[in-house]
Amino acid sequence: MKRFSRFLCAGLAGAGIVAGAAIAAYPEKTISYIIAFGPGGESDISARLQEPYFKKLTGQTVAIQYKAGAGGAAAWSQINAAPGDGYTIIGTNLPHIILQPLQKDVGYKTAELANVYWFHYTPDAIIVTADSPFKTLDDLVAAAKKAPGATTFTGSGTNSANHLAQQRFDKLAGVKTTYIPSKGTGESNTALLGKHVSAAFSYTTVGTQLGKQVRCLAVAMEKRHSALPDCPTFKEKGLNIVSGAYRGIAVPNTTPKAVQQAVSDLIGRINRDPAFIKSMEDKGFAMVDVPLADMPRFMAEKQKEYEAVAKEMGIVRK
Repeated sequence: MKRFSRFLCAGLAGAGIVAGAAIAAYPEKTISYIIAFGPGGESDISARLQEPYFKKLTGQTVAIQYKAGAGGAAAWSQINAAPGDGYTIIGTNLPHIILQPLQKDVGYKTAELANVYWFHYTPDAIIVTADSPFKTLDDLVAAAKKAPGATTFTGSGTNSANHLAQQRFDKLAGVKTTYIPSKGTGESNTALLGKHVSAAFSYTTVGTQLGKQVRCLAVAMEKRHSALPDCPTFKEKGLNIVSGAYRGIAVPNTTPKAVQQAVSDLIGRINRDPAFIKSMEDKGFAMVDVPLADMPRFMAEKQKEYEAVAKEMGIVRK
């Protein structure tokens, strides 16, 4: 019996050494990187900006795949069926993954998603076409007060960061506008440029991406974004709106903690690369760093914050 115990312990130790070696060598092949939206939006843009750094730092590539539908829920509800080996990762978004399950059954619960890193956020912003009659935020507010409901906003999905910002804007500005959700920022941009709406409650990234085609009326930041120095903050206009969408990486929840840590460490290495940081900020993103170790605290804070918002908006399911 003692001999068997020694054999078993030796076997387990050996397995641990092999597993440790495999994790140390991660990644050893192409990683499947799932985007829960269509191409052209912030999730896609940030993944494309990350893509060369996987190769630069590890010698391995990522295969970006799009699985759009239900505001991201179509992909998030299926991720845990994928192998938990570190070679399938998925982009996740806040407030989406908290608000969606609060509103209705979307096939997943927030706690079922194994988030390993939050790497940036995109501040909300009001964007109009360059030839819009709204030259300033005051112009838009005046029009919205004159004809309640007639001023229309496109935005990236229902109960998204854009939608929450629009709701808060209406409340603080004392106006009533109409929100028309799109299936991601790419579709939202099309609606804006096609003049199907009055404006977009979008992101700072759209202001930099579309350039001279659009005008930024206000950004939801404490200070102006360096990439959009001429765009005032909502606070400058007397509206206390500081908000945006967080984007991160999750893995199937069957993924061992050691492998989750390896994925988190890799994304953290990319996020610290000076060239990557510059490329993100030049595109209008704002960097954040929430690794695996900080995930429980961060998610608990966001759960509390967005649950309060959900109750205020009346979107909590009964």
